[in-house]
Amino acid sequence: MSQERKALDAGAISLMVLLTALWGFQQVTIKWIAADVSLVAQAAVRSMVATALLLVWARVNGTALFAHDGTLGAGIAAGLLFAFEFVFIYGGLGHTNASRMSVFVYLAPPLTALGLHFVVRGERLALQQWLGVALAFAGLVLAFAEGFSSGANTWVGDLCGMVAALLWAATTVLIRATSLARVSAAKTLFYQLAVSALVLPCASFLLGEKGITGIDALVLASLAYQGVIVAFASYLAWFWLLTRYLAARLSVLSFLTPLFGMLSGVVFLSEPLSAYFAGAALLIAAGIALVNLRR
Repeated sequence: MSQERKALDAGAISLMVLLTALWGFQQVTIKWIAADVSLVAQAAVRSMVATALLLVWARVNGTALFAHDGTLGAGIAAGLLFAFEFVFIYGGLGHTNASRMSVFVYLAPPLTALGLHFVVRGERLALQQWLGVALAFAGLVLAFAEGFSSGANTWVGDLCGMVAALLWAATTVLIRATSLARVSAAKTLFYQLAVSALVLPCASFLLGEKGITGIDALVLASLAYQGVIVAFASYLAWFWLLTRYLAARLSVLSFLTPLFGMLSGVVFLSEPLSAYFAGAALLIAAGIALVNLRR
């Protein structure tokens, strides 16, 4: 598969808008069933469901997932980064609200652009992109300051969101800079889902979680949304985009995700939203937008 990547077109932009809406709403579905399914256990179920669906999808479409192509080492590394990203996202949601987590996790796009600048020649940053990175980090500082001053004691969850963003960015850089850049989107995703399906149940056990303590229609709907819609369908679409478009530019509309996440938290979970934190989110969004403007 060619390693050449192109700028975003109308189809890629439309798909990214849909993906950001799906991802922004996911934190709400996690919170909804936290009393019945432990947080990291939800991530484990999600990965197992998505792995099974991907195996079926690959079989039906004749996509090779087990060919010897020199990607095993990079694939396992990507899977470990992916798994621990979601340990921090799901575990962190026990210490902060969904809207805050959405904003911190989506520091990943400017972090990705920063990482790609140093390892992929075609994705180097110009001055305006560096300004975008600076704005995003200014928003990060403001968001942390708001968490400390609000008395809500959200800093542990906020820190988990920031670590998750670093892991997500590292995963994207790894995919673009190694042999994974040459393989199909399905195989790239398979490595991550399969490894996380093994790692996350162990992480849930080591964290002392209770696992699944109750099942009802809401639990089933939430797990289906996380596993089928997000982890399988939306991530397959995301990695397909990574095989065809410039990774640093794919975030051109991803600033909508934390905004969708904040809106979802306020509307569906009645979470508080201060003007201080909204300003931090807008700084991060502006930074992401600047990172992805054409030079």
